[in-house]
Amino acid sequence: MTQDRPLLGIAFMTGFCILAPLGDSIAKILGDSIPLVQLLLVRFVAQVVLLWPIIWFTGLPVKMPRRLFWLMVLRTMLHIIGIGAMFTSLRYLPLADAVAIAFVMPFIMLLLGKFVLNEEVGPHRLMACLVGFIGTLLVIQPSFAAVGWPALLPLVVAVDFALFMLVTRKVAKEVDAMNLQAQSGVIATVLIGVVWLVLGPFGGEVLQAVSPTPYEWGLLAAIGILGTLAHLLMTWSLRFAPSATLAPMQYLEIPVATVIGFLIFKDLPNGLASLGISITIGAGLYVIFREQYLSRKVA
Repeated sequence: MTQDRPLLGIAFMTGFCILAPLGDSIAKILGDSIPLVQLLLVRFVAQVVLLWPIIWFTGLPVKMPRRLFWLMVLRTMLHIIGIGAMFTSLRYLPLADAVAIAFVMPFIMLLLGKFVLNEEVGPHRLMACLVGFIGTLLVIQPSFAAVGWPALLPLVVAVDFALFMLVTRKVAKEVDAMNLQAQSGVIATVLIGVVWLVLGPFGGEVLQAVSPTPYEWGLLAAIGILGTLAHLLMTWSLRFAPSATLAPMQYLEIPVATVIGFLIFKDLPNGLASLGISITIGAGLYVIFREQYLSRKVA
């Protein structure tokens, strides 16, 4: 077990919030030319290629408690689903809109606590959840009118990563982040490879294989590097700080995504979406800071 070091955890999460939108922007560029399963496979193969040599040369331990194996498999499956849903949504949505919709995640975590874990959730926080959902709907509405059901994919990402964060927090306390990401990369590569081999002959756009150009290979390598580094930083952050402490920092990802989206794609949220983003951020921060206030009060 590792003692909490909140400032170090916050620093790592800040790095994640910068690198993750950069990786998403590259996935958006490649979305129209590289099939989804091939994109995911290259993403996780790069994670394996990058991390295992480091573990080998540094002599880091690779063993983990057997009781954590199925949690690792669950975490990896959630990781694949979340990245796949996000990459797909970016084919249709502006980067900032997709990221903002996915930030309904803190409210989902709160509701999971109430209805699944039977945790006490007061009326103030439930009201903040309602306000946050309204803000999210304001972001979704113009996107849904423009592209239809893909506008709902970031909601899938939100539910998925709410579960992913909970599982990661559990595993990261006992497993080194480098080891965790390396083994997760192997599991993901095997799972995606099996799906591709079994279902590939049946066709379908997402299962096709293409020959990337040198430029696309460069972008694919960048996705692997940025994705691996980003999730290493996120895993390290959860190792050193609780989710409630890190959650406010995660909202930094929205303005970062907005700036990147404008610089690369010349996309900016429209007035309604901007209002929704502001409402979602405000409600989310209210929930987070109220949780921290109540925790200090009990203590």
